[in-house]
Amino acid sequence: MSNTTKKTTKATKDTPMTEAQLRDKIKAKLLARGISDPASATAEQMYQATVHAMKDLMTKNRTAFKKRIKAQESKKVCYLCMEFLLGRSLRNYACNLGIYDTLCKVLEGFGSSFEEVYACEIDPGLGNGGLGRLAACFMDSLSNLNYAANGYSLCYENGLFKQKLIDGEQVELPDEWIDKGGAWLYARPEKSVTVRFGGEINEVWEDGALKIIHTNYDEVRAVPYDVMIPGADTDATNTLRLWRARENRTAPVGYATQGTYLKAMEERGNAEEITRQLYPPDHHDSGKLLRLTQQYFLVSASLQSIIRDYFAENGSLENFENRIAIHINDTHPTLAIPELMRILMDTYSYNWDQAWNVITKCITYTNHTVMPEALECWRVDLFKMKLPRLFSIVTEINRRFCADLWNLYPGDWDRISRMAVIGYGQVRMANLCVVASHTVNGVSALHSEILKNTIFHDYYKMTPWKFTNVTNGVVHRRWLCSANPGLSALLTECIGGEFRQSPALLANFEGYANDEEVLARLAQVKKENKARFAEWAHKKCGAVIDPNSFFDVQIKRLHEYKRQLLNVLKIMCIYNELLSNPNAEFHPQTFIFGAKAAPGYVMAKKIIRLICFLAKELESNPRTKDKIKIVFMEDYNVSMAEVLIPAADLSEQISLAGKEASGTSNMKLMMNGALTLGTMDGANVEICNSVGDDNIYIFGLNSWEVEELWRQGYEAREYYHNSDRIRAVIDRFSRPIGGEDFSAIADYLVNGGYTVADPYMCLADFDAYYNEYQRALTDYTESPVDWSRKALVNIASSGRFSSDISIANYANNIWRTSPVRKG
Repeated sequence: MSNTTKKTTKATKDTPMTEAQLRDKIKAKLLARGISDPASATAEQMYQATVHAMKDLMTKNRTAFKKRIKAQESKKVCYLCMEFLLGRSLRNYACNLGIYDTLCKVLEGFGSSFEEVYACEIDPGLGNGGLGRLAACFMDSLSNLNYAANGYSLCYENGLFKQKLIDGEQVELPDEWIDKGGAWLYARPEKSVTVRFGGEINEVWEDGALKIIHTNYDEVRAVPYDVMIPGADTDATNTLRLWRARENRTAPVGYATQGTYLKAMEERGNAEEITRQLYPPDHHDSGKLLRLTQQYFLVSASLQSIIRDYFAENGSLENFENRIAIHINDTHPTLAIPELMRILMDTYSYNWDQAWNVITKCITYTNHTVMPEALECWRVDLFKMKLPRLFSIVTEINRRFCADLWNLYPGDWDRISRMAVIGYGQVRMANLCVVASHTVNGVSALHSEILKNTIFHDYYKMTPWKFTNVTNGVVHRRWLCSANPGLSALLTECIGGEFRQSPALLANFEGYANDEEVLARLAQVKKENKARFAEWAHKKCGAVIDPNSFFDVQIKRLHEYKRQLLNVLKIMCIYNELLSNPNAEFHPQTFIFGAKAAPGYVMAKKIIRLICFLAKELESNPRTKDKIKIVFMEDYNVSMAEVLIPAADLSEQISLAGKEASGTSNMKLMMNGALTLGTMDGANVEICNSVGDDNIYIFGLNSWEVEELWRQGYEAREYYHNSDRIRAVIDRFSRPIGGEDFSAIADYLVNGGYTVADPYMCLADFDAYYNEYQRALTDYTESPVDWSRKALVNIASSGRFSSDISIANYANNIWRTSPVRKG
């Protein structure tokens, strides 16, 4: 490393809490629990005391931040999302608060260690995949950039599920996380609200005003639990409010009859079921009703809280639409639109036009997918039964909107039918979002263009100014600085530590692309991270991984469009060729998967089973066990990702072009020096533009070619007949894999059965994918210095994918708000 370019920095910001202060604070928390000697405390007791000491500091910061918000009359962002995948918080919060090093010293002084205490924390079961992780990143960046914001979601008592693999079969177990992972929750029962479902609606005119009488409804109490989200190097601390459902009446002391007791218990169970599980199965009407109930419970409780707080602070709702930005993240919180209309009209006596004016000035919407199952629609009969008042409001929104469409496009029934909020017996959530929001955005440049050209094309032609793009981002402080301390230290030595707050400065690291010392140290960091993961995986699940092997990583929700199956076909092809040429030179390769399948998603579960049984066969074959290994990491979560991502060599981003909205694992992986093997889909396009063609491995059809191939008539069987490699892989399914019959998957790919054959074009992209993988592997094995240089360029180019930049774009172009000025 050249001494003339080396740069070091020292922290100049005062530590918010001295070592003595933090020690005394934790000792006081232990004493409150009856523990006078910290050395006698268990790790769990020390963890609880540490969390409560940090909560005191965050509460102090939160109070100061709220005073600044009020003094400056800052606009507040209210971010509604069905999930927030937070991960463990102790390390992240300690780093953001600037007390991490101090805390480590204090805990060591108590005869403990940070890692021992941190091991007591478990991941909260509040999310599933990219949507929830993005929301968590955004809350972090909102605080870091000093924006006034609150997140709103549900406090799922059993999470999504804990994944257990038994003989290759995914089994879903309750994720009962709150007892061990709920220390950061702050119960606020005094802020509870009630939410009504079902019943009957009657309209009564009194003194020239329409009054809505709601009778025979079921009422549920929504109890808030707050999680404070501190920013880095600032006192800005925002809140994520999580709602738990409870019955809304207290049973009398002593029950008159056994029947009364049973009815009370039934009502309690019905209420608490609302926040029992994230994304309950919806393949039957009861599941659909539960999901609809969850979504309304979230938006009604949140909006009541938002309006009540605003009214308490301002004495009226004047200027509400200019002081509050309500963001709908994906279609799950869409009911915020008619619910806000209901509250304004039925409670605060707004007329329709006044209420609609508020809606169209404060509501914004992010679309996250073009997949049909994510563009939610609710059957009219279910919607009307569960939410009768909202149904009448949505019906009126639809009537007025269709009347406007008729004036714009007289006689164009097809267009009006496509754009209507209610059609063919369905209430269309995405349509409602676009109609009511003043701004609609996609989450990558490609995705936003696809929205304008396909599912929202009619709306774009009518109101082009509504549509924009904000590419997703990830918190680099967590996913680089915290998860990869070796890389963070190297970056700090080379370019200074300011990149922690200014991610664009990562670009300066590219100046070291030809510095052999830096490249060698970068390779050493990766080697150490791979060894760390191999050790961690062995302790976690008994996996034996060669840290010197090539780490090929695909970590995504299991879905056909993400094409884990394509990856499996590649591995089978490598297996075939190795068996055919056992003496060929071969670099060991480890294929690492992390994925959960939705409980009712049969094909996704079959793919998991295939991966597990193929792994079993590879492990049992002495000719391959030391050369090819598959590791399926059970119950993949944020904490696992923080160890795995820094260890990855190759990042599999292989969705069918046009299907992945953006992706965020692609950003985390390239930020940590993994090279991308991917299609021109989602944010891969922007990653490619950032790093250059020489520093990424792109293959396959682009989104336009996919559409053209469908129009021409895609025939998977032609690829089977025309490619010897594909045919050999598909024919391998005719024999058991790991002792199990998977011939149905070959049939799915070539013949189709109940659907079109190979609906996500694995065979169409296979040869290009396999060849590009082999090119990447050759570069890795034959040109390690060049590989490290490519990795360095990826790291240096990753700053633009920080969620700080995404949030600044949202704030400037969508929410139209400014940071709260520092005091």
